[in-house]
Amino acid sequence: MRRTRTTAGRVLAALTSTVVLGAGLSLAEPARADNVVTPGNFTGYGFDQCLAPTQGAMNAWRRASQYTAVGIYISGASRGCPDQPNLTPRWVRRQLAGGWRLLPITLGPQAWCTTRERYLSQVRISPTRGNRYSRARAQGRAEARRTVGVARRLGIVRRSTLWYDLEAFDISPVRCRQSALRFLGAWTNELHRRGYVSGVYSSAASGIAMLDDARVNSPGRYRMPDRVWIADWNGRRDLSSSYVRDGGWRPHRRVHQYVGGHNETHGGVTINIDRNWLSLGRGSAVPDEPKHCGGAARYNFRRYPVHTVGDRGTRVRTVQCLLKSKGAYSGAVDGVYDAALGRAVSRYRVSRGLAAGSSTSRSTWVAMLAQGGYPLRKYGSVGRAVRRVQRALNAADSAGLAVTGFYNRPTVRAVRHYQRSQGRVATGVTNLRVWRLLRAGRH
Repeated sequence: MRRTRTTAGRVLAALTSTVVLGAGLSLAEPARADNVVTPGNFTGYGFDQCLAPTQGAMNAWRRASQYTAVGIYISGASRGCPDQPNLTPRWVRRQLAGGWRLLPITLGPQAWCTTRERYLSQVRISPTRGNRYSRARAQGRAEARRTVGVARRLGIVRRSTLWYDLEAFDISPVRCRQSALRFLGAWTNELHRRGYVSGVYSSAASGIAMLDDARVNSPGRYRMPDRVWIADWNGRRDLSSSYVRDGGWRPHRRVHQYVGGHNETHGGVTINIDRNWLSLGRGSAVPDEPKHCGGAARYNFRRYPVHTVGDRGTRVRTVQCLLKSKGAYSGAVDGVYDAALGRAVSRYRVSRGLAAGSSTSRSTWVAMLAQGGYPLRKYGSVGRAVRRVQRALNAADSAGLAVTGFYNRPTVRAVRHYQRSQGRVATGVTNLRVWRLLRAGRH
């Protein structure tokens, strides 16, 4: 993870005046108790960076990047960025309201046998064996209490996951390994007592391997974290690592940091980040599709051919039902393309700025299938709006997408292709501009 101060490209927002309260945390206003649990149920991309980005940077990356989750350092005396001028209750509330999934991180006492020189002069986990490493356990409880206090002041609500960052260390010395395990177990127990979910970030070859070995070789001896964040920079955007057995923390209880520090630019803003792939909670669970016109019509096809007066069939029912749902048709959903349906199609075309005509042209299909709100959607998004995107792209570009309601990699590729065909920057994100193009029937 990013341990030192970095620059977030252009400075897009001036800092407001704040009151500093403990551990470098800026609290400009009270926290809100009605924030959502974070990260919730999600599968997709995340990034982490030492310094919480400005609101302007977060807005730009929300609109232009594939990232939906962001790691933020909220607590811990060993952090490389103890001062967080952007990190306020208002910042947290705005990110959660905008759809970001937050991964709050603490970097406190490190392993006694840490391999990082900068931690040698700081408080480390006690290796004293007495009373089952009682000193290490007391440190773990204290760090959990401090982290929960900061999380609550920021408005990070109960049942959210709080992550402990244990950097690389030598796991061969028994006392160092066992004291780290006791510290992390106490961290987990205290978080549970206070209503939060426990996560641990560490390098795959040290802290994660240690936890997995303890899980398998000494079951029940050490309290395990609920979730693990595996730093294994193998470049693979999946949840696997050669240092963790497949049976551990499955399903949907892993984050994989698969690329280390590097610059990325989205929406004109450059940030130095680590890149992550995550699946947490229930993953991106797709809700069931509602019945259309009482089950009389289907909406999901890979192709939407032109239809005109005299045609019959399944997709004619789709036209009838779509128009009925928009208040543009009052006839039967019977699959018969009669003159009344033709007149309704023509009126609808004119209402969307298209030329009058009784046929359901390609542009008409695109506009009908896309019509609705303008929610921003990207990889990992689920639900009705994602189905609208997939259907509209099948009509506009013959994308051939399976209409799943999950914004998957084929959907990202199809959105990018559509954006390029319309002379737009190919981000793969369905933003306001993409929705407007689709709703106008552009193909």
